[in-house]
Amino acid sequence: MISLPIKLAAGILADRLLGEPRRFHPLVGFGRWAGWLETRSRRLLPARAAGLFAWLLAVAPWVGLAVAVRETHPAAQWVVDIALLYFALGARSLAEHAEAIAAPLAAGDLDAARERVGRIVSRDTRALDATGVAKAGTESVLENGNDAVFGALFWFCVAGGPGALLFRLANTLDAMWGYRNERFLRFGWSAARLDDALNWLPARLTALTYALLGRTRSALACWREQAPTWDSPNAGPVMASGAGALAVQLGGAAIYHGREEQRPPLGCGAPADAGSVRGAVRLVRHGMLLWLGVVAVAALVASLAGAA
Repeated sequence: MISLPIKLAAGILADRLLGEPRRFHPLVGFGRWAGWLETRSRRLLPARAAGLFAWLLAVAPWVGLAVAVRETHPAAQWVVDIALLYFALGARSLAEHAEAIAAPLAAGDLDAARERVGRIVSRDTRALDATGVAKAGTESVLENGNDAVFGALFWFCVAGGPGALLFRLANTLDAMWGYRNERFLRFGWSAARLDDALNWLPARLTALTYALLGRTRSALACWREQAPTWDSPNAGPVMASGAGALAVQLGGAAIYHGREEQRPPLGCGAPADAGSVRGAVRLVRHGMLLWLGVVAVAALVASLAGAA
C-alpha cells in the first residue's frame, strides 16, 4: 500500500519535469490505429455495433499488454505503473497551453490569445472578445483538469498503470468519436457512454477538489444549482464547481461549427480574464498535491493498521 503514493509522486514528478513528448507521441500512433479501425469496422457492422467493436479493439490489446508486462516481475510493476501514469497525465501540457493564452491576453494581444485558445477548444474563436477568450481558456483548463489529470490519478489508484492507460485511451476515443453529428452520432455512442461511465466518479471528486481549494460555499452552490442544466453529466459538475471556486462567470453563448449555441451560465462573480485562466491552473496544481497528500495519509494509516 505504501508503494502507491511513491508511484503517484514519481509519475507526477515525471510529468512535471518532462511534459508530453514533443516527437513520436504515443497518442498520435494510437489515433492512427483508431482511425484505421473506424474505417474497417464500418464496413463490417452497423454503426453502433461497429463503434463498440472498434473501441474494444483499440483499447483492450494495449491494456491487456500492460497487465501482462506488469505481472512479469515485481520490478516491472514499478516501471510499468510509473511510465503509464506519466503517459496518462497532462498537467504540465495543460499549464503550458493555459499560460500561452493568459500571457498575451494580459498583455492586450487579443489576436495572439485567440489563436492560442483556438488550439485547445473546438469552438470558433475568431470573433471572441477578451472575456470570451478568457472564458474559453478557463473552461478548458477546468474540464481538462479532470480529463488530463484527476481522472488518470483516480484510475491509477484503482488499477495501477493499466487503469490510468484505460482511462487515457477511453478519453482519447471520446475526443475522436464522441461527437453528436451525422458521422459519429451512432458510431461514437459507445465511446461517449464508456467515457461517461469511467469519468462519473472522478468528475465529482474533481468538482469536490475545486470546491475545497477555492471559494467552497460558492462552488458547492454552483455545482448544486448549475451542473444539472448542462448536457454533459460530468463536465457540468466540474466546470460549475470550478467556476464557483474561482468566483468567475463562465458559460453563455459560443459558436460551434458555424452555429451559435446558448449554453447555461456557470459560476458567479466577475467576468473571466487572464487571472481566471491562471487561477484554474492553480486549482489543478494544488489539487494534485491534495490528492497525493490524501493517498499518502491513507497508505500510512493502512500500513500502521496492518502492522498493529
